[in-house]
Amino acid sequence: MIEVEALHKLYGDLPAVQGLSFRVEPGEVVGLVGPNGAGKTTTIRSIAGIIRPTRGSIRIAGHDLATDPVPAKMALAFVPDEPHLFEYLTVEEHLRFVGRLYQVPDVAQRIPVILEEMELAARGGALPGELSRGMKQKLAIACGLLHSPKAMLLDEPLTGLDPVGIRRMKATIVRRAEAGAAVILSSHLLHLVEEICTRVLILNHGRMLALGTVAEIVAGRADLAGRPLEDVFLALIGDTEGGD
Repeated sequence: MIEVEALHKLYGDLPAVQGLSFRVEPGEVVGLVGPNGAGKTTTIRSIAGIIRPTRGSIRIAGHDLATDPVPAKMALAFVPDEPHLFEYLTVEEHLRFVGRLYQVPDVAQRIPVILEEMELAARGGALPGELSRGMKQKLAIACGLLHSPKAMLLDEPLTGLDPVGIRRMKATIVRRAEAGAAVILSSHLLHLVEEICTRVLILNHGRMLALGTVAEIVAGRADLAGRPLEDVFLALIGDTEGGD
């Protein structure tokens, strides 16, 4: 489970996130969407423990991120939009290194399985410089999934993937949620969010604009009933910006 309570983050006098509270239950995939500058990256990095909130609390799998950070982060996987890999470690060495960090006891048995799932089985001995952008993304995701995290933060996870890789990755995300992980997926690909997410959290100017299923978000809005998420998103953002 991921629990965010009254999250605030200020950069000087600039509020990046203001009073954000929500929960992601095991088995849920919550889509985090918003225009550029809405606070998505700050929210994701706060939950990942990369930046410290100005105030508020975050709990991962029951562990307070501020007071009990190691168990909280051990239960978490964070896959950023840009893979950060070690230049002189091969694909398999990356996974063995991550396995040691997370104290995975059966890492030798897990590595072939995750390499097959990520379509990297034939590239186990390759260095990052020998991999395409999509393969680097798959390796970053494989590293995140190796320890079977209870909570997952995915920031634009489909970047660089081809159509086959996109289909497989969507299946991987859904499968992890069905196994009990709480997942936050941040993406500008609203059709992806609508397809695989159980709920959607829309941010704008650092504040929660809406949270729920698409049907719940448009309840009471006859003009948006039955419309795709992209139309709903643009209409809600337009409302807050004074648009039509």
